[in-house]
Amino acid sequence: MRNVLAENPSSGAIATMSGNKDLKGHKLLLIVPWDPPEGYIEDLHKTFPGLEIVLSNWDTWKESTLPPTITDEDWKSVTILLTGPKFPTKEAAPKLQLVQLQSAGANYILDNPLFKDTDIAFCTANGVHGPQITEWVIANFLAFQHRIPQFLENMKQHKWERSWNDSDTQDAVNQRVGIFGYGSIGRQIARVAKAIGMEVYAYTNRPRPTPESRRDRSYIVPGLGDPEGVLPSKWFSGTKPEEVHEFLSADLDLLVLAVPLTPQTKGLISAPQFQTLRGKQTYVVNIGRGPVINTDDLITALNEEWIRGAALDVTDPEPLPKDHPLWDAKNIIITPHVSGNSTGYNHRLMDIMKINLGRLSEGKDFINRVSRERGY
Repeated sequence: MRNVLAENPSSGAIATMSGNKDLKGHKLLLIVPWDPPEGYIEDLHKTFPGLEIVLSNWDTWKESTLPPTITDEDWKSVTILLTGPKFPTKEAAPKLQLVQLQSAGANYILDNPLFKDTDIAFCTANGVHGPQITEWVIANFLAFQHRIPQFLENMKQHKWERSWNDSDTQDAVNQRVGIFGYGSIGRQIARVAKAIGMEVYAYTNRPRPTPESRRDRSYIVPGLGDPEGVLPSKWFSGTKPEEVHEFLSADLDLLVLAVPLTPQTKGLISAPQFQTLRGKQTYVVNIGRGPVINTDDLITALNEEWIRGAALDVTDPEPLPKDHPLWDAKNIIITPHVSGNSTGYNHRLMDIMKINLGRLSEGKDFINRVSRERGY
């Protein structure tokens, strides 16, 4: 379905980074498989009266093509695009200036000519996942700590098995969480972890030695996260194996992997790193991407009890085959890449879109812009 929701009242040259308060001459194409929040389009009309808006209800994650209702003439005049993993060619959309992705990850755009061979700004939905993924991380860690999986199994068998041993459950107070990838998700994890009494160590690929360098400049759900970067009691950084080793050697009770998948992070945690974690029997959580962990080495680490356990929302391979040995590893919790699901997702995504429209109108750079150098 294609809906033209506002027509640009006049044609003319498009103001770019010098500012264009009304966004006169701009055309926004929203390709989403749901209706925008109530009142959202009307609010855009009031804020940017010169903006033409076209809505196409189409799921680019499930469909193999772009929506057929969008004509060649539409593509020729589109300047701003909100989409999933499907894109026009640069020749088909010659006026395109901004692509707002529906996802926080950007690994699927890195080899696309529209990203690789142009200077079009691509922005992610980074920041939309913080609340729900944090809840998933903390819920699974506490479930393991309090032996919830075992009690659920007992419940299926109608088995009342109570322990009177106070030392069989370790609460979170004074435990240390190491957050590998201190972005928007990591910062919200830090906020909640601190609230339940944990100490936070942060790891970033680039050094953050000053208060200014530790600030979060991506999208932040109001009132959440760690905008000023003040929650970690210690910061680590780097990309060299010895720098990673220093972080993993810091007596971590919980390691949360929240890094994007890049050539540098693929296989980041394998046998040598699991051996490093062995001293504290760290509990490992992965909500980044499956290939960040070497799966065979993870199975060994679990079954040989180098680590206490693991909770995975992502796996390698994915989907995980029914007969894969990871399912039967010791102390494992696996969910099918659902930790980012939330009724708040679409609202936060559209909030990011409006913020970036505002920045375009003011001639400012965008939030959540993907770096062509770093690949995220």
